[in-house]
Amino acid sequence: MNMVKLAVIFYSMGGTNVQLSKWAAEGAKEAGAEVKVFKVKELAPESAIEGNEAWKATVEKTKDIPEVTPDDLEWADAIIFSVPTRFGNMPSQMKQFLDTTGGLWAQGKLVNKVVSAMSSAQNPHGGQEATILSLYTTMYHWGAIVAAPGYSDPVTFGAGGNPYGTSVTVDQDGNMVEDVEAAVKYQAKRTVTVAGWVKKGNQ
Repeated sequence: MNMVKLAVIFYSMGGTNVQLSKWAAEGAKEAGAEVKVFKVKELAPESAIEGNEAWKATVEKTKDIPEVTPDDLEWADAIIFSVPTRFGNMPSQMKQFLDTTGGLWAQGKLVNKVVSAMSSAQNPHGGQEATILSLYTTMYHWGAIVAAPGYSDPVTFGAGGNPYGTSVTVDQDGNMVEDVEAAVKYQAKRTVTVAGWVKKGNQ
């Protein structure tokens, strides 16, 4: 069987979702997937970024990561999204990208993509679950297959127990509070496994 092709797509201001995406890519590769990591286009003005050292550092650190395009979604069998919360919703940068996928959607090219999502916030109840669910709402319209971790492995409990997708709390200094690396890698492996089943069934 051909390798599962996975796109990991993130938006990150402080670097947390860059790290989550890297762990997801590592886990997916361990599961035998071909992996590409992408960022979504930054929409904030340069003046806003310049005034925030962490944000500026993240932009610099991710400058060589390609910006995702609809073609990358068509290429992928599976997609993992990683975003911070914005008032319990996904950031506008991610929403803007998803809003450009109408052409693929109209052609049925997003049907049966296997998808999963991760999130972060500065409070334990800062909207992580709602943010993941906001992403999944779009995925249902695509006709995608959501591969949430649920409680399919005990590693989920060690990372805070979010069944919708791995989420992490970030303190005021930008450090992750929970240890979520193993949960992220498990979620990526589960996504690849489910995508493999779908791909095999379509051959």
